[in-house]
Amino acid sequence: MKERMVLGLRWWIIGLVSAGITLNYLSRSSLSVAIPELNKHFSISTEQYSYIVSAFQGAYMIVQPLCGYVLDIVGTKIGFAVFAVAWALANMLHGLATGWISFAFFRGLLGATESAVIPASVKVVSEWFPDKEKSIATGWFNSGTSLGAMFAPPLVVWCILHYNWQMAFIVTGGLSLIWVVVWLAVYDLPQKHKWLGSGERSTIIEGQAIVQKVKGHWTVMLRSRVLWGIMISRFLAAPAWATFSFWIPIYLSSVRHMSLKEIGMFAWLPFLAADLGSIVGGYLCPSFQKWFNVHLVTSRKLVVVFGALLMIGPACIGLATDKYVAVFLFCIGGFAHQALSGALLTLPADVFQREEVATASGWTGTAAWLGSSVFSLIIGALATKIGYNPLFACLVMFDALGAIVLWVMVPSKRNNEIRITGLGQQA
Repeated sequence: MKERMVLGLRWWIIGLVSAGITLNYLSRSSLSVAIPELNKHFSISTEQYSYIVSAFQGAYMIVQPLCGYVLDIVGTKIGFAVFAVAWALANMLHGLATGWISFAFFRGLLGATESAVIPASVKVVSEWFPDKEKSIATGWFNSGTSLGAMFAPPLVVWCILHYNWQMAFIVTGGLSLIWVVVWLAVYDLPQKHKWLGSGERSTIIEGQAIVQKVKGHWTVMLRSRVLWGIMISRFLAAPAWATFSFWIPIYLSSVRHMSLKEIGMFAWLPFLAADLGSIVGGYLCPSFQKWFNVHLVTSRKLVVVFGALLMIGPACIGLATDKYVAVFLFCIGGFAHQALSGALLTLPADVFQREEVATASGWTGTAAWLGSSVFSLIIGALATKIGYNPLFACLVMFDALGAIVLWVMVPSKRNNEIRITGLGQQA
């Protein structure tokens, strides 16, 4: 019996990945929305909250390269499913917390398991998309990061108001288990997928340039100048997203004096703008190639510069006298960051072979979460002393410096011209 072909299957696949990322970020965003309610029960201070956030970030940072390595070994289908089950259970365990220390422990578990999601998603892009469409696919799956954070405020607040704070973690974690069932039923490599037509299979395989594989142990990859250029850029860009993901609700509550209902109504808007930034940023890369006749990697760099310039918006939050203007400036920041983030996330798929993309993505993710962790600790230590405004102003400087580093350290060549040979050289 002839198998039924699905038209444009690669886009259905990336839609499924985006749904997985949405649920991943829904889980990680739940605590920041619930923290005003949790303070009524546990009196968690700003500094203690920064320790909880850093437990998540630290575990995420340390474990992500290992997750990427595991994904490259066991494959995307099984690896993604196992990690998704693990993060779902870790999030549901938050309902057993009795104070900030136990919350920090469960957040550490969540960070360790959720750290696989971006390497897995980038690996899917490297397997399922021709080079010219990789940034677009990344933009679409990266929109899931914003969707999850956007859905968290209304869903978590609804669970708290109608049930209790424990139910918020059970619901936001349990939804990922449903996704795993669908993922296992649908995903396979394009070379083997029964629903993939021969024409689309040819488009995918023939549209992928061959990139030379790094020889030897995975640590050889750490001697690549290209990898370090991406890692440093992500280290500098990540504090912005960590600030938006973990600190917007508590900022709106403590500084702008929004109620829990107002947070539920407005705290999701910056993430809606971030969704738009993810998608627009993905389409900007091929557009820049066409408009300016630049190489593939150069188009990624231009998107990073574009996003860095727009980060002036959240840097000006301290000048806003109205809480709704502050939310609008957060929206500009969300759009800007996700536009440049998509370009940075795509680069490992441009310059590394499919068999090592997840490992490379894991190392860049570790750099990003190191930046996030350090900045979250700084916010926790200084926010009550100097206020949030100087810290928000730092974000635009970080992104501008990251754009400069990327431009200097990553060669502006087409991805099939870049050859990673270790020791910081490109053949």
